[in-house]
Amino acid sequence: MKCPYCGHLGDKVVDSRESREGEVIRRRRECLECGKRFTSYERIDEIPYMVVKKDGRRERFERQKVVSGLLKACEKRPVSVAALERVADRIEAALVDRAERELSTHEIGSMVMDDLRRLDKVAYVRFASVYRHFRDIGEFMTELEDLLNTNKE
Repeated sequence: MKCPYCGHLGDKVVDSRESREGEVIRRRRECLECGKRFTSYERIDEIPYMVVKKDGRRERFERQKVVSGLLKACEKRPVSVAALERVADRIEAALVDRAERELSTHEIGSMVMDDLRRLDKVAYVRFASVYRHFRDIGEFMTELEDLLNTNKE
């Protein structure tokens, strides 16, 4: 391990502790050159969860991208951050529960829209207008009419 202070490669482990969940080991190290102590963390490198884009490309799932999209849709709306976190939790859980460790952007977008429809209709329309790429006002009006009709039922 390279010392962050002097760059020397020699060190000794002074203390090791497992996290409560047993997923990470924290090690206190002491540089053999300068004598300063530093901490390193050791964890298993897992296979990442992936998102399949519309063009077939795959990229790592980033929970923060989901949260960011939700925050944009709910800007200046009476929706709590805790509610948005629960939506992101649900999407992340759906990904973790899948055997193939992949989820398409279409599936993610559908889950977000389902949750936003229940949380806040305006946020739902904002998200849907970006996500669905309405080609004209007619498509947008059809979506609004569907939304209004589900509220009447």
